Amino acid sequence: MRILLSNDDGIEAVGLQALARAVADLGEVWTVAPATEQSAKSHSFTMHEPLRVNQHGERRYSVTGTPADAVYLALHGVLPERPDLVVSGINRGSNLGTDVLYSGTVAAAREAAAHDVSAVAISLHVPDGSTVLHWETAVGVAAKVVAEVIRTPLPRGVVLNVNVPNLPAAEVRGMRVAPLARRRYFPLVQESLDPRGKRYYWIGGPHERFDGDPGDDGPLCLSGWVTLTPMTLDMTAHEALGAVRALGLEPA
Repeated sequence: MRILLSNDDGIEAVGLQALARAVADLGEVWTVAPATEQSAKSHSFTMHEPLRVNQHGERRYSVTGTPADAVYLALHGVLPERPDLVVSGINRGSNLGTDVLYSGTVAAAREAAAHDVSAVAISLHVPDGSTVLHWETAVGVAAKVVAEVIRTPLPRGVVLNVNVPNLPAAEVRGMRVAPLARRRYFPLVQESLDPRGKRYYWIGGPHERFDGDPGDDGPLCLSGWVTLTPMTLDMTAHEALGAVRALGLEPA
């Protein structure tokens, strides 16, 4: 069993080290991760400048690019043979609900799934103001989930998105399979002037709420459950195909 690890927090991230501990006994572990933090880069590729790969020890490499870059290079250039499984994380911060649209952690796993490699993304929910991070809780969850995915592989083209509450292991309520919630953030655009009098902006406000059902991933994780969400590469809104055909835009 060859396992590839990646993330979006960078090669030196505490969460990546925690993930390596979680899967150390489950197979031959390789790591190919961004050289620096690439959070919220989603599935972007570096197409207009060269990428550089640096080795950091046995089977451990960094890439001067995005999480998707790292996995693509690992699959097609760095590893001597194709991995059986890609695991991305453990992200410092949750990837719940519509966060998956922006997440580099999830994108690394999605890039693997796009090449028919089983893929899991794992994140530790970190509430605002947290001073203690329960990495060992996430390590235990990661070890259990990855072992089960090895035993029973995911369907082709499916990414498993896992979110772990920031609690001692004994206080975690269990694991629940859940759909994605709709996550709402306060819409913040902060404008300032640089020393030369030119405008610049910071964007991105704090979490406000989760919309949807109490059984969705966001509310469940906040109430102490590990959430497991299978996600497909197919973004087609199949239930809306009929409505779009009804527009009458197809040839008669």
